[in-house]
Amino acid sequence: MGSAHTWPELSYERWSATCDTLHAHTQVLGKLAVALAPPEPQLQHAALRLTARGWETAPLPAPDGSGALGVTLDLRAHEAVVEHSDGLARRIALAPDRPVGAVAREVLHAARELAGDVRIDPTPQEVSWTVPLDEDDQHATYDRAQVESYFAAATEAALVLAAFRAPYRGRSTPVNAWWGSFDLAVNLFSGASADPPASDFITRNAMDSQEVAVGWWPGDERYGSAAFYAYAHPATPQFGEADLPPAAAHWDAELGEYILDWNDIRADPEPRAAAHEFVFSAFQHACRTCSWDPDLAASAAGQPAPIV
Repeated sequence: MGSAHTWPELSYERWSATCDTLHAHTQVLGKLAVALAPPEPQLQHAALRLTARGWETAPLPAPDGSGALGVTLDLRAHEAVVEHSDGLARRIALAPDRPVGAVAREVLHAARELAGDVRIDPTPQEVSWTVPLDEDDQHATYDRAQVESYFAAATEAALVLAAFRAPYRGRSTPVNAWWGSFDLAVNLFSGASADPPASDFITRNAMDSQEVAVGWWPGDERYGSAAFYAYAHPATPQFGEADLPPAAAHWDAELGEYILDWNDIRADPEPRAAAHEFVFSAFQHACRTCSWDPDLAASAAGQPAPIV
């Protein structure tokens, strides 16, 4: 689980303008997924993926029936790529400092050109701003070096989350890239249903099952540093009372989550091992306090081991 190199620095305060611009760009992709993908439980159809290129949609059904449409935010080439399964593609520059609205309009135009009548709700979600994505001239800061540092950090986080969920034998999600909260997460389910904690559309659809979520985000207005996090739903009153390894992990009562700060991980000589220890210990703690099937909890530790 070791890491042979130093993980990149990532402070939301230092890159907040670029972070919010990139976040808004991901929302355009997410809106396309919502509009075109077949609906799945827990809104899984709306999730994006972090790949070796950047943020990507899954293949989406073309409205004109001509095949599949995919959209990528290529964070190496710093462009949005709209591709059809027939091989046609359009590329839209993200830099230097292009407004979200201009990029969104070009992406939607390319999608319609390649796949037919594509329509989205351009209202941003789970963010502090309200200007429609295709009219957004407020978010126009795009620093390539900051994006590349973010992508390197997010890639490390995604690898930790993927390795953690791999042996689990219950239902689980892949590493989802969530464009609303701009985080990466895996959700592990017990198989039991649960009452959503609120009645809004996202909550009542996304949180109707007993689960443990572990993830990572690059910081935001509430928490100014990147961090791994973990929470359980529904959680017992005792859930937040544990001391989890590694020692730097802590319960954040305001967020309602266990947190392992990015700076603490970077200071560890084995950052990937420290991050894995945190997400694994948080899951095992949740299974104990929320009375999950012990066999499911054990499977996350590779018991029984996968057949090879």
